[in-house]
Amino acid sequence: MASGTSKKTELKLVGVARASLEELLLDYQDFLRQRGLQLWEKEHPEALAVRKMAHSKDRSYRTHKTYIEKALPEVAANTLICLIHQANYLLDQQLRQLEKQFLEEGGFTERLYQARTQARKTK
Repeated sequence: MASGTSKKTELKLVGVARASLEELLLDYQDFLRQRGLQLWEKEHPEALAVRKMAHSKDRSYRTHKTYIEKALPEVAANTLICLIHQANYLLDQQLRQLEKQFLEEGGFTERLYQARTQARKTK
């Protein structure tokens, strides 16, 4: 985020992103359920293969493209579910870090007040 953005705003925006991904996750799960397709468990061999790709060098959309564009709907939906879980994990890590920073450093407004108070003392 830009240095002028408040931690409070950052926390809210990351929270909104996290909530949006949760909605998308439910949509893909509904897609599978409504069509009678299998939802991969965490330890399903294909889920493990998709999760393993996260550790590939130079990964991008192309890394997962065949699992999404050229695959059966069940494979594509489950692949996207795996990717959503990975993104949610990363957002959770970011939220924890932002919360920690907020507790340690305070928010933008708080820091401005401290700077203004310090400036008045030095006059």
